[in-house]
Amino acid sequence: MRKIHTSGGALLLAYLSACVPVQQAATSPDYHKTRTGAGIGAGVGAVVGLLTRGDKFQNALIGAAIGGVAGGAIGNYQDRQEAALRAKMAGTGVEVVRKDDNITLDMPGGVTFASNSADLNASFYPVLDKVSGTLVQYDQTMVEVAGHTDSVGSVEYNQALSQRRAQSVAAYLTSRGVRSARLIVVGDGENHPVASNDTPEGRAQNRRVELTIVPVAKQG
Repeated sequence: MRKIHTSGGALLLAYLSACVPVQQAATSPDYHKTRTGAGIGAGVGAVVGLLTRGDKFQNALIGAAIGGVAGGAIGNYQDRQEAALRAKMAGTGVEVVRKDDNITLDMPGGVTFASNSADLNASFYPVLDKVSGTLVQYDQTMVEVAGHTDSVGSVEYNQALSQRRAQSVAAYLTSRGVRSARLIVVGDGENHPVASNDTPEGRAQNRRVELTIVPVAKQG
């Protein structure tokens, strides 16, 4: 088990030394570019993936106090979690994308929220129940909940809407047993489109919430 020290500096060092793979993922420029991956139901889908990095991510790791997975077992741990998520998300409209040891769930706004609203569609509750159940089972991870929008409307409005939508998803996951300390909530507005905003189909793809699941490495 990881030892947690009370001193701020020692605590930070313990987490930074334990979570090198996570930091590498959080700071890699690959996670700030649109990428494609195998999805469920709709076939191939695009996601942005992890946005949070630097001090914010490191501080979240400290607050989460996760024991972590032995370094050599992380790949297998995420393989099993990915398989569980793919089985549970089949036919739901949610795409599961794997990039290295990170798993991203792409949740389209059209099935997650009412139009121009941050209120979750009640019909989506069973899907989020399945997601939260898996996250509770595989609890040695951090989860970034990132809201994204299309470019219709002002930048300020879209930023606020994306934040509210991400918060709604995070609140629901917390209500189903996912520890809030594991969640990093990000509103990204219209900054990272995965399709053209010039067509209705492209805008629909850009209105989404992405959950990126990042494994935490155990110290030693």
